[in-house]
Amino acid sequence: MLTKEIAAALNQQINNEFQAAYLYLSMSCYCEEKSFSGMAHWLRMQAQEEVSHGMKIYTYLNDMEQSVTMQTIPQPKIKFEGLQDIFESALESEKKVASDLNQIATLALEKSDQMTYSFLKWFLDEQVEEISSVGTILDKVKLIGDQGYGLLMLDNELGSRPAGEAGTAE
Repeated sequence: MLTKEIAAALNQQINNEFQAAYLYLSMSCYCEEKSFSGMAHWLRMQAQEEVSHGMKIYTYLNDMEQSVTMQTIPQPKIKFEGLQDIFESALESEKKVASDLNQIATLALEKSDQMTYSFLKWFLDEQVEEISSVGTILDKVKLIGDQGYGLLMLDNELGSRPAGEAGTAE
């Protein structure tokens, strides 16, 4: 069954997911200010996805009759040096979330909590997709550099992401 230690880790993960959402919203603000509305849209969709991940954990804890403890969400990074900094920060965030989830999954296995481990497998698979997606966008940003036409094309590509769908830049 779900131990207090695992429940505490999952509560922290809710906060981690909301922190990631705040970071994506901060990045979206930067892109809006620079008139990259497509990138801003993609980043807002990422923020919504992170919130949905937090809510999925919230629901799991409630389903398992565990208390959910809402925590303070620290202010995200708000100053960016450009698009490369944005997507490097996004990739770093996705890797941190993956590491945090991996630690909880390892704890679940150590405590013989197969239900929580099974629940977390979806998140681990999702993080592989997220790291790949953000990494691909970062590669494109690095390749394009400051070339206006290339940035416009990437902005249009990212702006075509449907709401509620995990985005890729391939």
